[in-house]
Amino acid sequence: MLMKKSYSKAVLTARTKYFFRCITVFCICAMTVGCIGSKTVSDADNDQVITLGDSIFDLSGEIQATLEGYARQTFRKYTKSAAELEGGFLALSVYDQYDLAMSDNADIDTIVMNGGGNDILIPAVLFDPYNCRVQWWEWGHLSGKCKNYIDDLYVQSVNLLNDMYADGVNNVIYLGYYYTKGGVDNLEEAVDYGDQNLAFACANTAVDCMFIDPRSAINDRDIIIDGIHPARSGSLKLANLIWPHLQPLL
Repeated sequence: MLMKKSYSKAVLTARTKYFFRCITVFCICAMTVGCIGSKTVSDADNDQVITLGDSIFDLSGEIQATLEGYARQTFRKYTKSAAELEGGFLALSVYDQYDLAMSDNADIDTIVMNGGGNDILIPAVLFDPYNCRVQWWEWGHLSGKCKNYIDDLYVQSVNLLNDMYADGVNNVIYLGYYYTKGGVDNLEEAVDYGDQNLAFACANTAVDCMFIDPRSAINDRDIIIDGIHPARSGSLKLANLIWPHLQPLL
């Protein structure tokens, strides 16, 4: 009888630990990708300009709102919090966002976008299977496994940009990523390597692609408490980096 009680207690403890582990993973994931976002806009004042990407754009919607305020016109919007570049299970990927935009109205001239950040961030925050988080004892050296993974993302981004060119898109403004802070502040090397590859992708595609590097513009005060998403000041800075490239295209 004593053994049965001990066994039951052990099972209960294991189940409790598993439950709290699942809750923790869910909370981290929600914190990472953002669980709030604005709706898709399939018809706007200027349907030839669309936005694609993840929660950097979508969580608050302030980047797009600022750009639309400057332009005095609205743009079609397909950004989704939690979006990965291709695939993923939490949100419509950037690839799928583009396909949806094309199905709504294929007359697209200019795309303002980002993509690829969640492909690195979500695995890194949860289990880090690609070893993209650089620990202090690694002396700032990004693992070969993470570099190979980011290289695969580079291929995906080039393929998407080439598809856009084939579909008649004339201009792409591709916003890169800034450094995170707090509990996810050991991804600097991954951000550096990722932005380098995104810049290469823009330079090695047929479409007219402008890569915007925000690393020097965004500081810790421009990021909200989750360590990832832009505060109002950060969104304004990002919009102001984009606007000089977007304005001549309108």
